[in-house]
Amino acid sequence: MAEYTHGKILPVDIEEEMKQSYIDYAMSVIVNRALPDVRDGLKPVHRRILYAMREGGNTPDKPFKKSARTVGDVLGKYHPHGDAAVYDALVRMAQDFSMRYPLIEGHGNFGSIDGDPPAAMRYTEARLSPLAMELMRDLDKDTVDFVPNFDETEQEPAVLPARFPNLLVNGAAGIAVGMATNIPPHNLREAIDGVIHLIDHPDAGDRDLMKVIKGPDFPTGGIIVGREGIRQAYTTGRGIITIRAHAQIETSASGKTRIVVTEIPYEVTKSKIIEKIAELVQERRIEGITDLRDETDRSGLRVVIELARGANPNVILNQLYKFTPMQVSYGIILLALVDGQPRVLTLKQLLRHYLDHQKDVILRRTRHDLEKAEARAHILEGLRIALDHIDAVITLIRQSRTVDEARTGLMESFSLTEKQAQAILDMRLQRLTGLEREKVEEEYQELLKEIEYLRAVLNSEKMVLDIIKQELAEIRDRFGDDRRTKIVSGAADFEVEDLIAEEDVVITLTHRGYIKRMPVNTYRSQRRGGRGVTGIQTREEDFVAQLFIATTHENLLFFTNRGKVYHRRVHEIPEAGRTARGTAVVNLIEIERDEQVTAVIPVRDFGEDRDLLMCTRRGVVKRTALAEFSHIRRGGLIALALDPGDELVAVELTDGRGDVLVVTRLGQAIRFPVAEVRTMGRAARGVMGIRLDEGDEVVGMEVADDEAHLLVITDLGFGKRTPVREFRAQGRGGKGIRAISLTARNGRVAGFEVVRPGEEVMLISQGGIVLRVPVDQVSVQGRAAQGVTVMRLEPGDRVSAVATVAHKGD
Repeated sequence: MAEYTHGKILPVDIEEEMKQSYIDYAMSVIVNRALPDVRDGLKPVHRRILYAMREGGNTPDKPFKKSARTVGDVLGKYHPHGDAAVYDALVRMAQDFSMRYPLIEGHGNFGSIDGDPPAAMRYTEARLSPLAMELMRDLDKDTVDFVPNFDETEQEPAVLPARFPNLLVNGAAGIAVGMATNIPPHNLREAIDGVIHLIDHPDAGDRDLMKVIKGPDFPTGGIIVGREGIRQAYTTGRGIITIRAHAQIETSASGKTRIVVTEIPYEVTKSKIIEKIAELVQERRIEGITDLRDETDRSGLRVVIELARGANPNVILNQLYKFTPMQVSYGIILLALVDGQPRVLTLKQLLRHYLDHQKDVILRRTRHDLEKAEARAHILEGLRIALDHIDAVITLIRQSRTVDEARTGLMESFSLTEKQAQAILDMRLQRLTGLEREKVEEEYQELLKEIEYLRAVLNSEKMVLDIIKQELAEIRDRFGDDRRTKIVSGAADFEVEDLIAEEDVVITLTHRGYIKRMPVNTYRSQRRGGRGVTGIQTREEDFVAQLFIATTHENLLFFTNRGKVYHRRVHEIPEAGRTARGTAVVNLIEIERDEQVTAVIPVRDFGEDRDLLMCTRRGVVKRTALAEFSHIRRGGLIALALDPGDELVAVELTDGRGDVLVVTRLGQAIRFPVAEVRTMGRAARGVMGIRLDEGDEVVGMEVADDEAHLLVITDLGFGKRTPVREFRAQGRGGKGIRAISLTARNGRVAGFEVVRPGEEVMLISQGGIVLRVPVDQVSVQGRAAQGVTVMRLEPGDRVSAVATVAHKGD
């Protein structure tokens, strides 16, 4: 190598050379290829395509031109790279499923949402969209800097004026060297409103701006689940959001159920979703799908998934979201070039840089217009002088032998500049008419006003900002549209409740521990004394012990006779037909052999400031905060400590107001304020609520007030309503007073409910017969009355449970 030291080959250290060369390469990719400019939101290739189309007259008011012609202009004048890269960039700017607001109008095959490739550039045609023209408006007014092209034969703009925040509106994606950007598209109205809000409130933070700019708005619609990822992206520059397809469950006239997908996540092809669903069905990872059709047409996207009869559409939809691209994660990285350097930006910083760019554009445009106006006013001043001395001017010109002599004579005689003198020489004779002289004067006065205004703009930041607001509002009103992507609250991880319709359901639990849920409308309302309809088929030794009303979005707390509590969601209870027995509770919660569920409480929110009031068979009551039951492990928790031989029989939710009403099997009742039962921990034993006679036991307990009635039902089907106010409040621990007179005719107390006018109750017998009856049809009687027949029973049958039907308004 030494012989070449003084020649053309120089020895270098390979390590240093690799370092320096890689840095040069990395910066070239970062600045010149992969990352957008924060000011106009464009990468160099996109900016060059738009500028070349504008320079070539390929505007919205002109016919389409071949894409190959545009690609050739871009390659030959501005972009020394491959034609495929330029055409791919052009195609993307024309795809309405890739760009929220396409900057190019395409004519021909520009690809599809199925992932089909576009036709070759020699077949397709394109032109600028009207919105793209707003990116380049006032480009000829020195609003931005121009730089030489690669061979210094042409000039190209270093950045476009960008009369709307294109980086936020259309987003950007690119992989550079050691960094990447992924900015989602946004709604034009919201983005512009965000800039205007920042102008009006310069101290607004990212969270304030989020009230205006709700989040990304994708061209393919879809649903963004949760707002935390959006908040992180806007406040730190990085975040991850979850996008779901928009799907709805439909029922055909024949009763078949189908799932219809009308919107899919951004950058997910429809064909991939269909292929993945077909694969999962074939592998039997998803069962219950009988047919899969793509019914997409010009009216919009539509994928139909037919379901088998009896299949749960909510469960299948859950599986589709979990196992197919119908739900995807989208990583947001707000990385853009600021003064030629890559920077991760917050939402406010991004808008602030755009606003600074707009200030610069308006100021440069104003200076340009001012220079132009002053130059024209200067010429008009000369014309005015000439018109005021027209005879002398004409004489001077006629006496001059050459144009130069006339020009010099005008300048010397009337103190004119060379430009003014030349303008006079170029003036046509028709300007000598009186009307033309008036026009010159009018134009001059208008120019003076314009010059005064332009100078005021240059000296007033407020006027500059007002101009920006006005021009942004014009673009918003002209091109703005409604948001396509919905944003819903919730965790990013899929929850079944998010896709299950909220509806009232009946939950039944048999003595032997079989549970099921059914829609409330399974049972029609009947008149008092009706025989009811079969609600469940039970074995001879089994009977329905409890019946509850809840909604599919609620939690269920299962309290057992041993004082333990377990947790399940209502929708997790298997739905069964009216005559089906149901599912064994032991398959849902891990209870022991000698343990039975005695109370089930539906709970919507554990954060509520409410308590659980418990009562045992021996009359002990205890009050514990609901929040203590918010985290129940699979094996259950101890709800209260029981004395030997005692059992938990009733649990109620209370807000601490009102009174407790406890009713016994032998017809006794005691009422005392809830406040008399102080709040205790889960493991406490409680206090005495009612003192029982020999052979008596507590049937149940409820919270009541004086506006309600106590409905008591006996096991032989008798019942009555008694105003709660007839049960005077007394001290906790007493024996109570009579609630109903019991004889061999009406039996013993089977259950009771605190009811109000207009409500309905359900009665269910040990034989599985269910009766739904309005409480208004049950007679109001005094405490000592025996009641009237509410439910006619078959010989040997008994009423086993009573429950109030909860209406949606309750």
